[in-house]
Amino acid sequence: MAKIKFTVITIFPQMVKDVMSYGVIGKALEKDIIELQVLNPRDFSKDKHQRVDDRPFGGGAGMVMMYDPLAETVRHLRKQDGSIKLSYLSPHGKQLKQDSINQMAQQQHIVLLCGRYEGIDQRFLDEFIDDEISIGDYVISGGELAAAVIIDAVSRQIPEVLGDEESAKTDSFMNNLLGTPQYTRSDELKQEGVPEVLLSGNHAEIEKWRQQRSISVTKTKRPDLLDGESE
Repeated sequence: MAKIKFTVITIFPQMVKDVMSYGVIGKALEKDIIELQVLNPRDFSKDKHQRVDDRPFGGGAGMVMMYDPLAETVRHLRKQDGSIKLSYLSPHGKQLKQDSINQMAQQQHIVLLCGRYEGIDQRFLDEFIDDEISIGDYVISGGELAAAVIIDAVSRQIPEVLGDEESAKTDSFMNNLLGTPQYTRSDELKQEGVPEVLLSGNHAEIEKWRQQRSISVTKTKRPDLLDGESE
């Protein structure tokens, strides 16, 4: 699989860099398994104060991100890669699912736009946005954390990131099932409460148990996944 490049457009570039510097994603960046580019629209603002927001026409609370600096940012990016698809992280978007993550993992360059304030000038969205993505039916202060969620989820589908090609295949949602219960060593509890099959060494029976438990847990906690209602 070719290396994936992520480009995030945000007025808080350090926020994105900091979040992505930990764990397996941070190690993947260090090893150049994935690439992260962060562009700040302030750097493309022609205003002497590098403003990127202004009051909305018609009045109302808050500020709106301006067309001009965002448009200049995207034009700069298109000079690097003329084939980019720009995704806006927005509550208006289609809710993110594992199937979408799997599809995104096949791309070579993923570009994510992080909104702030009361939103973005609609004229920019109409001209430049290819699709909108929502990570859930709730509101957060900006798209940076949503971008981090997508980068993390997509990167997990790259075998070199986790170090084991099988790891991501057993994640929750990969087969419309939740993950199986897990147990490990405890000095206090010893092996009390651990299902006997997991201590048997019989890998075929262990795999069978895990599959059954995964189905059972999904029926109890997320029956909609089995019914197809989550699609």
